[in-house]
Amino acid sequence: MQQVDAAMEWTIMSECDIPRDMGSMLVPGEEPAAAFTTIRDRAVLTNRRLIIKDIEPITGKSTEVYSLPWKSVSSWAFVNSNKITEFSSTLRIWMSGELMAIRIRRGVDLNKIDAIIAQHVL
Repeated sequence: MQQVDAAMEWTIMSECDIPRDMGSMLVPGEEPAAAFTTIRDRAVLTNRRLIIKDIEPITGKSTEVYSLPWKSVSSWAFVNSNKITEFSSTLRIWMSGELMAIRIRRGVDLNKIDAIIAQHVL
């Protein structure tokens, strides 16, 4: 099985409102579809890409923003855990040959995430 680079792993905690500062990051015609809190900040799914903002946890001085366009997605899968843990699923996305993984906490609507991805990839 293909390994995930640690830099390409995130954790979705819960759905949230679209962040106010997101507007400045969007291109003309791009619309946010859903937003989620992550361990370090936010992930926003738009009609064109997945945007993940990752703030360095100790000082908060370093911020990375990942922009992952839907046109680069070749496939995706949800892996469900039968274990009793706070994380019920992992979303695995293959983009341009690279594998990324997003752990998803129980209670997050997997069908909503799947529908957004499918709508913009298929």
